[in-house]
This record gives sequence, C-alpha cells and structure tokens, in this order.
Amino acid sequence: MPKTQRIRFGILTPSSNTALEPLSQQIVSQLPGVSVHFSRFRVLKIALDTNALAQFDNTPIIEAARLLADAKVDVIGWSGTSSGWLGFKADEKLCEEITAATGIPATTSVLGLNKLIKRLEIKYLGLLTPYTADVQAAIIKTYGRYGVNCSVEKHLGKHDNASYGNITEEVLDRGFWELVERGATAVSVFCTGLNAAQLVDRWEKKSGVVVLDTVATVLWDMCVITGVDMKALKGWGSLFSAQA
Repeated sequence: MPKTQRIRFGILTPSSNTALEPLSQQIVSQLPGVSVHFSRFRVLKIALDTNALAQFDNTPIIEAARLLADAKVDVIGWSGTSSGWLGFKADEKLCEEITAATGIPATTSVLGLNKLIKRLEIKYLGLLTPYTADVQAAIIKTYGRYGVNCSVEKHLGKHDNASYGNITEEVLDRGFWELVERGATAVSVFCTGLNAAQLVDRWEKKSGVVVLDTVATVLWDMCVITGVDMKALKGWGSLFSAQA
C-alpha cells in the first residue's frame, strides 16, 4: 500500500452490539493510513424463530451498506456470524448484493474465518459462543457440511444480543480452557458481540492453540482485499501473520 494512500474500512454492525466497534478501532489503530467506519442495522435477538431470522433479511443490511458507500469506503465487512446458522451461501449472496448496490467489494466475519480455516488446513475447530443450544447445533451442522468438525464446543445459552457484551473475561477464560482440556487444537470465538479479541494473544501463547476471533477475521479479510500490510498488527493473535 503506498504510504500516501488512505484506506477506509466500512463495517456493518448489529444495532445491539457493544463489543465489535471498540475492538475493531483498537486493532485498526495499529495500521498506518487505515481508518474504520460503522453502519448499524437492527439485531436484538439470536434465535432460530421466524422473527429472529428475519433480522438478517438483506434489505436493511444493503441500506446500511449504502450509507457506508457515502463515505467512499474501500471495502465493506459484515462483522457478524449469522451465516453460521443460516448457511454460508447467505453471506456469499449478501456480499454479491452489497457489491452490486455500491460497487464496493465485501466480505464477512464467517467468510474470512473460512478462508483462514482452509489456509491453515483446520479440520477440527472448537467453538466458543454465547448462543443457545439449538443455534450452536445449527452452526456445528453448517461446518460439518464444510468438512470441519466442531463437536468440541462451549455455548453459554444466551439469546439477548446486547447481553453478550456483558460476558466477563473470566467466563470467556473458563470456556476457552475447557475447550483446550477437551482436546481442541484450534478454536473460534464465534460471535462478534463478545469482548474476546484482546484475549486471543495470551490464549495462543499459553496453550499453543490457534484462536480465530470473528471480530478479527473480518478485519483480516478486509486487509487481504485492500492489500493492507498486516505486519504492524501485534497482540491480536497469530491470524494476522497469515497474509495473502
């Protein structure tokens, strides 16, 4: 990236999420010449009922993306994990529609995660989430179709999206180490509402386990898409050494 070029990241955010914006700002602050900008759409509950699933209809998401396009961002990322239970094609279709509507390339937390899974040849992925059992089971099934075994998992049984940001580091620590004790060799913090990205570096160094946090995976892929050099990113885990 030329030193004089400014790169703008645009991130789509669930309206009730209080974690991903400050974490994303902290990560991007280490990248010279890169700024991050946000647009929200309504998400209040994570569940499999009709009303909860309707929150992820593409229409309001595209409108939020259009607002980011007004800021002339260089790439748009959906910092969310909904395709874990909706199916990966939902994110692929969303990105196609964002680009068709704005002319801007797009990615998501899950698509970035899946690229890293392929790059790192991960076949067994532990899942740490705040979700309910049925949502977790749907995610496990989705990854099973992708050839990734997520049977080593920890979920906290919560559906209120705003509550995820109140889950403490102590609770997340216990969940992570439980997965390690059960044999996980790679772990995804599969929810952008959790304040976990700042824990990843310590977890990896103490455990030797690769940890892929979904707040970070979308930023990783946005760096790849825009050609941003990630070597300046320190303290956020090993994924940022997986430069394209």
